[in-house]
Amino acid sequence: MNFTHYDLNQLKAGQVVHIQLSGNAANVKLMDTINFNNYRNGRRHTYYGGHVTKTVSSLSVPSSGHWHLTVDLGGYPGSVRSSVNVS
Repeated sequence: MNFTHYDLNQLKAGQVVHIQLSGNAANVKLMDTINFNNYRNGRRHTYYGGHVTKTVSSLSVPSSGHWHLTVDLGGYPGSVRSSVNVS
């Protein structure tokens, strides 16, 4: 599976991850390290986020720790560019 990965490093609960997309709608997933490794290896995983159709969206970090964000098309054709910042 093709995906874009952002290693967000250590974040505190309540920080906000802002995602900007251009192109197609995409799956945006905020995951801890264990779930990111499961995702990367095609195993069952849990995440915050989902299918995003808006140009700009935000996700609140649920708990302090090391976080990863991925952007993918879920196997559908098309292209998407993304950028991420944390506040």
